[in-house]
Order: sequence, then C-alpha cells, then structure tokens
Amino acid sequence: MASRIRRRAARQLPDDLSDDIHPVLRRVYARRDIATARDLDLRLSQLAPPEGMVDLYYSAKLLAEALCERERICIVGDFDADGATATALLVTALRDMADCCGGDRQQITFLIPDRFELGYGLSPEVVERVRPWAPKWLVTVDNGVSSNEGVAAANAAGMRVIVTDHHSPGEHLPAAEAIVNPKRQDDNFISANLAGVGIAFYLAAAMRSYLQQNCDLTDELPNVADLLDLVAVGTVADLVSLDTNNRILVEQGLRRIRARRARPGIYALLEQSQRKAETLVANDLAFAVGPKLNAAGRMDDMTAGVDCLLSKEADQARSLALKLNSLNSERREVESRMTDEALEEIDQRVEDIGLGLCVSAAGWHQGVVGILAARLKERYQCPAIAFAPGMDGTLRGSARSIPGLHIRDLLAAIKRDYPRLIERFGGHAMAAGLTIAGDKYNEFREAFAAALHTSLGGELPQQEYATDGELSSDEINMATAMALRYGGPWGIGFPEPKFDGVFSVCDQQQLRGGHLRLTLGDEASAKRWEAIAFGAVEKGYDKLQGRVRVVYSPDVREFRGKRSLQLRLDYMEPA
Repeated sequence: MASRIRRRAARQLPDDLSDDIHPVLRRVYARRDIATARDLDLRLSQLAPPEGMVDLYYSAKLLAEALCERERICIVGDFDADGATATALLVTALRDMADCCGGDRQQITFLIPDRFELGYGLSPEVVERVRPWAPKWLVTVDNGVSSNEGVAAANAAGMRVIVTDHHSPGEHLPAAEAIVNPKRQDDNFISANLAGVGIAFYLAAAMRSYLQQNCDLTDELPNVADLLDLVAVGTVADLVSLDTNNRILVEQGLRRIRARRARPGIYALLEQSQRKAETLVANDLAFAVGPKLNAAGRMDDMTAGVDCLLSKEADQARSLALKLNSLNSERREVESRMTDEALEEIDQRVEDIGLGLCVSAAGWHQGVVGILAARLKERYQCPAIAFAPGMDGTLRGSARSIPGLHIRDLLAAIKRDYPRLIERFGGHAMAAGLTIAGDKYNEFREAFAAALHTSLGGELPQQEYATDGELSSDEINMATAMALRYGGPWGIGFPEPKFDGVFSVCDQQQLRGGHLRLTLGDEASAKRWEAIAFGAVEKGYDKLQGRVRVVYSPDVREFRGKRSLQLRLDYMEPA
C-alpha cells in the first residue's frame, strides 16, 4: 500500500487560550480538537460529573450497603493492564472504605480468570471457581457486558452481579443487578471513551459519596484521587481515545506519580524499565509499565500483576516487578519466534494476502497472538488475525485493524452471515478477540476475506502519515522538544505531534535489532541533528541517501544522566 504524508488542517484557537503556550505547541493545538480553553484545562475540578451514567449510583448504593453488612464481595477482572489496574483500584477502594464503615477488609477478594484455563470474562466456570469463597456479590471490571451465561450461572448460585465494563454490548444485556457501561445505548454520560479502570474510578467515587451521606462512619473515608495513578496506567495501556475527560484522568495520575505520591508497585515497574518517575509522560506508561503488566496475563497469571499494584511495601513490590519483567522478557522471545514463523507462512502464500491476513500454527502461544497480529498489521498495513490453539480444541484469535475498519463490527457481520462459525467474540474498533472451532479455520479465513472485501469496497485505504507541518531549523531545539513532551498527554484521539521536513542524510549507523542511528542536516542553515529510526532496516530506510523527506518528532534523549535532543523518525522517503 502506497504511503503519503498529509498535513493536518489548522483551525482557529479559542481567544481565551493562554499566551504562555510555546508557539510550536500552539500550532499543534490548532490541529487538534480544541473547541474551548477548557479542553486544555486538565485540573481535576474539570472532570466530567457522572450524571447520565446508567446504574452508577445504584451500583454504588448496593456495594456501600454490602460493605456495611459485611457481605462478601469478589472482584472479577480481566487479564490485561486495564483489567489489572481496575481490579487493584476497586479492591483498594472497597477495602479502605470497609475500614471506615464497620466492614471487614477480608470480605473483599478478587479473581483474574486464567486466560488458558478459564478464558475471558465472567463465565460459568468462573462462577464455579469462586463458589467455595461464598461471595454474595460478584463485581466485574473491564469485562462482563457479554457474559450472559456467566451472569445467569451466578444468579442460579445465589450470587448477585454488578457489571462494570467499557466494551461494546451485544444485542442482549446480561441479567445483572446493575450494568455500568458508557457504551450502553441508553447511557448519556458525556465521555463514552472511559477505560475499564476509569469506570471503576467513577464507581469508587460514587460509593464514597453515598457512604459519606448515608452511613455512620468510624473514620475519614479515603480520597479517591489517590487512585488516579492506577487510572493513568490502565487508560494509557488500553489505548482508549484520549478525549478531554480521559486526558484529565491521565494527567492527574501522571502528576501524582511524578510527585512520588503513587503506589510502590508502579515505581517498582518504572525501576525495571529504567524510567524516571520525575520526568514521566504517557508514552512511558504505554511502552514501559503497560507491557510488563500485560506480560503476566499473557504468559502466566495476572494475579502477580494485581498483587504488585496492591503491594504497600517497596521490597515486595520490587520482587513482584522483577517477576513481571522476567515474564515480559519471555514474552519477547516467544513473540520473536512466532513472528518468524508467521512471516515464513505468509511468504509461502503471499498471493493470498489480499485485504487482510489470517495466520495460525499449532505451537503458538495464546497470550502472544495479539502482539503478533499487531506486528503483522504494522508490517503489511492491513487487518490481521492470529490464532493459537486453546486447551479445549478451539482456536483463540486476536485481531488488529487499520483506520477506517471497525474490527468488532466486522466480526459481528461474520457472525450474522455465518452463525455457527464464531463461537464468541468481543472488542473495539481497532482490536478484538474471538474463538472458533479448531476445524473451522479455513472456513473462517474465507469468510474473513469476503467480509473485508465487502467492508472495504475491494481496496485498502491508503496509508497516511499525518503531520503538524514543518519546523524551521531554529525551532528544532530542546525547548521545543520539552514543550511538546509535556503538552499532552498524547495518545489515541489526541495524537503526539509529528512534523515533516526535508533533510540530508549526513551519516547513518545500523544498530542491533534493525534500527538506524542517523545524523540529519539542513543545507540552508548548516545545522545537524541526531536521529533514531526504529525498525528502519526492515523498511529499507538504510538504503536512502542524500536528501530525504521524513516524518519525525523532536524528542528528549536521556543517557547517563544527561539530556540531549534527538529526532525520532517514523517515516522516510526520497525527497
């Protein structure tokens, strides 16, 4: 698919925007969805009120009364970073609130279903697993909106269920006591982009408010703002859209982490990643903390990740973070092997790629297929699904999509047209999971190809690199890089600033892993800048000489305690 550079259109900025904003950052904001100055006001006081979130206050009332009555509550989470942070948040909030209303911390427990044995979400098997604990309440976080069978099994077992989730609901909602999900059709909350941990935060805040107004308290209730470090990690790691409300949540969490007001587990994970808390930005959570948490759910059991986040002792947190780092290293090794095998398979049937990729192998790891699908999507710039065998004879797949194709809706269309082909599925616009019978793989590949052809009109959309225009040679400096670094938080829906320009390749050095370190020059000013291009050899960038047009970000490199300017290159082409 051909690539091209597209410059974002600028719009008029609000008149009341501060004059202190760096001029380059102002140009970037003019190319983001900034309607009023409040869109850049990331104070906690600007957080959207919970009005319109269906069942939120009712759920808070039910759980607050359960705490006061000392009824047992089990949190059922998901095995990714969003699920882990949401679980840790709600367990922490409920236990601390129990201390203040005559409850018992021991009445709160949690379960993260093992992805290999129990699969995703609240299933009948999960209900059986928690039955010996005799919980009165099951509260799902980051899952449950599609768990109709599991909720029915819980009801039959005498357990009451509250669902908190942010995934798109199916045609029929489960028969739970309450379902808190901004993606419900009847929900009117202003920000439907909350991650699972964001919904858990709103529930904790609503519970605190209910207890404050309706219960005799033995101690002062905890400040739920102290949970925002968890919200920041889970929101960034889950790649939800960073609308204004989510950026407030992330920014407030980042500020607490930088100020050393976060929990030991997060600092331990940062130490394992050699990232400084004091200079932390959202990218550090995305590429350092998130993958280590996710590794527990991919390779082993997410319980270790939740325990790390719940730990109050630095030594214990470091020990658990070390385990998570080891699992992440193991994940990388498995991922590398699977990627090589997938590329070999694709090379053997390159004529079958079409509009999307579907790959599978007997020895692949269930926990890594999502990353493999993402790698293939990036390499071939098309939708990709990777399958690994399940323990029950099924194939469990993970899908990744491209802009312009809602992958969950595509799977729903396949389910509609081929009712017996997909056993279960769920997800978002850009990522989804599914399960099919082991003997249905070839049939699914054909159905996937046909559905892609219908949805995309027989042609993949052209890949684009959106930029915020050019920088002059005088603007490419450390001051600009620092202003852009802390001008976010940046992420999905509020993209990191990118610029395009023409430079001369003065020098290049190939690094281990297929990366390139370059020196780029500007002929007019005779200035030179250090640059880095990750995965450049695979893309053929090492063959480019002379004048090149690049898409880049001015970045701050920290090495041995010193900061320097570095251009991070996303794309290169002959000028």
